[in-house]
Amino acid sequence: MGADALFIGLEATLGLSVIGVNLLVCVTVYLHREVRTLTNCLIACLALADLSVGALAVPCSIMLSLDLTLCFNSCLLLACWPLITTQFSVFVLQTIAINTHLKIRQPCRYHILVTKRRVTMAISICWILALIIGFTPVMGWNGLDTSVDAPTPNVSLVAERTLPGERVSLLGFFPRPFQVARIANLSRAAACSFRSVISLNYLVYFIFFCWTLLPLSTMLAVYAHSFHLVRRYVSNQRFRSAKRCDVHTARTLFLMMGLFCLCWLPLNLVNCLAFFCPSCCPSPWLVNLMVALTHLNSLLNPMVYALRKKDFGTALKAVVVQLLPGASKYKSCLARSKVSPVFHVTRP
Repeated sequence: MGADALFIGLEATLGLSVIGVNLLVCVTVYLHREVRTLTNCLIACLALADLSVGALAVPCSIMLSLDLTLCFNSCLLLACWPLITTQFSVFVLQTIAINTHLKIRQPCRYHILVTKRRVTMAISICWILALIIGFTPVMGWNGLDTSVDAPTPNVSLVAERTLPGERVSLLGFFPRPFQVARIANLSRAAACSFRSVISLNYLVYFIFFCWTLLPLSTMLAVYAHSFHLVRRYVSNQRFRSAKRCDVHTARTLFLMMGLFCLCWLPLNLVNCLAFFCPSCCPSPWLVNLMVALTHLNSLLNPMVYALRKKDFGTALKAVVVQLLPGASKYKSCLARSKVSPVFHVTRP
């Protein structure tokens, strides 16, 4: 019980911090025109995704750790929200990588190729794809088929490994996702946990292999090609100051992608270990620690961007100073900076 209480306290602290910091990023982009570039707007979308992690994923994670007695569908809905917010973050990171690559490769045509309308459409597609992928367990690819014939629905997922003929049917590799569930099992109440409703083959094959590793590999290739272009510009002495700023932004975004991998790969690797080696299941406290590590990523993203982008960091400080009590002594300092304080900015 001590470890569970520690996990709940850690998650609650992370959730409040994630909500506060990412809400501050969104407010900064909204109030300050000078930082309202397309790249910063994409960062604001990433902050919105991280904000949904603090507002939705963290509370759902806490509820799932309490082993509440819920029916299968209610428990399944709680488990889907963390999947949705994660996928949206991955897709936004990929959109940011493509935007940075176009800015470096096509500086003259960038404003023609990348418009506000196209960015809005891209973010909308990211949300739609994230909702479809995250709600796939609700459509049928879930852990119910492992517990249909079991006396209790909170059974081990080893049953998925015992029926290879039933499991492998999609292109000879992926599991069969949509099976007809028994209504009696859907309405039966039981202890609710993430592993009891989300299938491991869905997490490993669909979420990790298809929609995490593949986009991250694409992002790595995009950033590698961007830095290759930069080296070529330097060798040809065509490296202007504008491109230096773009390279600094690319390095910052590449760092954010690295932090995403560092925070999310351990949990996905544990899921792979539990699926391919059912007897090697890690302890619950270690899984909870890795879940908290994934939520920590939503707190690190805005902090890294604010520290590495001087104009954005100055605007962020202006908002913080305005919100903090006793901020009048800092107003003279802000007046001399390039970014005006919030109370001097005219809202659009």
